Amino acid sequence: MSSSRHQHDSLELSESRDIRFSFGKNWSRFLQHLNENRIQIAKQSLQHMLGRNDLSGLRFIDVGSGSGLFSLAARMLGAHVYSIDYDPFSVSCTQYLRQQYYPDDPHWHISQGSILDDQLVNSLGQFDIVYSWGVLHHTGDMWKAFSLVDHLVKPDGGILFLSIYNDQGWRSRFWKWEKRNYNRYAWFKYFAILGYCSLFIPYRFLRDILSLRNPFLFYKNYARNRGMSWFHDLKDWLGGYPFEVARPEEVFEFFKHKNYILLKLKTCGGGLGCNEFVFLKQ
Repeated sequence: MSSSRHQHDSLELSESRDIRFSFGKNWSRFLQHLNENRIQIAKQSLQHMLGRNDLSGLRFIDVGSGSGLFSLAARMLGAHVYSIDYDPFSVSCTQYLRQQYYPDDPHWHISQGSILDDQLVNSLGQFDIVYSWGVLHHTGDMWKAFSLVDHLVKPDGGILFLSIYNDQGWRSRFWKWEKRNYNRYAWFKYFAILGYCSLFIPYRFLRDILSLRNPFLFYKNYARNRGMSWFHDLKDWLGGYPFEVARPEEVFEFFKHKNYILLKLKTCGGGLGCNEFVFLKQ
């Protein structure tokens, strides 16, 4: 790599860490709509992807806890939970849920920190289940985050559950441009939300009509997937910067070389969204 290219990459990495979307502020608004049904759906999502109904006694770390919903779901399934997030507002969201459901619980620890902090990662120990859904591609250095998250997974049977944005080529480069400007300019975020709703909602509506599907079912059933909110996920998508992507085979090859076996893969069909991976560490 030339020195100019290296300098460009370094500047982009530095900028991506400075221009950040406040995920925590978005999820603090989401918690106002959290109910028992959404919590149950989150629990079922974990059970389905992990292939087990009970996590009793297992050490579970939620890397990038966000709203805290999946930390709560894991705790309700019996896991000893450690929640960590870079965003102080996300930490507050998770603390709020612990206070509401498990006040002063010795088996649910919450802290602020970055998965890119080598010293912090090495101080946490190892876990039976490492969960990081839609997080590592927002760190500003995804491949380093992959290497460090590996340190958290217990050898000989530890589980790593990741969700990573799919690489769509030029489309991903467009979304990176959009997300950078969403966080740079206050006016641009309103333009982005209006533009998305004006283009993509009518497109989905027309597509469903032509396919003889109820166009309102997508929004009605959205929470049935992971218990999340469509509008809050929309803001998370439009503003989510730093932003990196990877093809499914790239993620697979990276962890294959670190002695992982792929147990489950759920792709977004080559389109917009996240690919989900459940790995077993040998």
